This record gives sequence, structure tokens and C-alpha cells, in this order.
Amino acid sequence: MTDWTVSASGQFDFNGQVLRAALGKAGVRPEADKCEGDKATPLGRWPVRRVLYRADRGAAPETALPVRAIRDDDGWCDAPEDPAYNRPVRLPYPASAEALIREDGLYDVIVILGHNDDPPHPGAGSAIFLHCARPDYGPTLGCVALAKPDLLTLLKAMKPGDTLGVVDG
Repeated sequence: MTDWTVSASGQFDFNGQVLRAALGKAGVRPEADKCEGDKATPLGRWPVRRVLYRADRGAAPETALPVRAIRDDDGWCDAPEDPAYNRPVRLPYPASAEALIREDGLYDVIVILGHNDDPPHPGAGSAIFLHCARPDYGPTLGCVALAKPDLLTLLKAMKPGDTLGVVDG
């Protein structure tokens, strides 16, 4: 089991090499203070669950984690009042849900993190993923993002039981 760590300043420690990471537009905040839509990356440590990827934009990532191609109708519920909150859903969905097919490439590869998922607490934040960064490392809406080549390299080293932590510093 490996505990992967990214600092609140956006430094990702990859086996002694420092990679640049993008974090939330509103910075970071303690996990207990995380709220839906606050654009902050929660501080904490979460299990790495599985990987989703765009098959039309590349082959399945090499990893020991469970991997599945994103379907055209894949979404993620971000409606705190809905029973499927912070869970995958099929689109169209009757409550608010984010589409996982994006044209900007940010979700070409998504690592699902175990933030607020066991069980989800309404309003405590949803869809906190590790995904591809913008070319300029612009901020996320609360996720952690790495350059796609760095993310693909990291996935080769990730395995079930690993965690990802966002820490002060």
C-alpha cells in the first residue's frame, strides 16, 4: 500500500520526484469544512477506488486498479438531496449531475477517490477526482489534477489499497 501525497501548494510527491498539481479554485480546506460547490479541495486522505478513461482518446491506462471506459451517458450526481448523491449515474438524470464526457480533455482519465463515499453525507462534497490538468494548470473545482502524462505514469505505480492525501504544506 502506498500513500501518495500532494501538498496544499500543489506539489505531488511521486517516489521522490516532485510533480506539479492543480487544486481547487478556492484553495484547500479541512475535510470537515468541505461543502458542495465551494470550489475547494478538501484536506485529507482517501482510498483510490478505480479509473475511468475516454476510449476514444487513448488506450486503457496501465494500472493494477479497476479500469472502465467512460460511456456517453455516464454522469456523477452532485445534488445533495438526491439518493444518488456522490455516486455515478446515467444521463439524463432527473437531479443535478455532471457529465463525465468532456470536450476539454480534463476527464480523459479520471481516478475516483473515496472522498465522502462511505456513505455519502449530503452537501459534504461530491466528485472529488484525480484527473488531467489544464495545460496552464488552471485551478479545478475541488479536484486534484496532474498533467496527463504524469497521471498515466502514476497510474502504472498505483494499486488497490493505495491512498491519495492532500496535506497542508
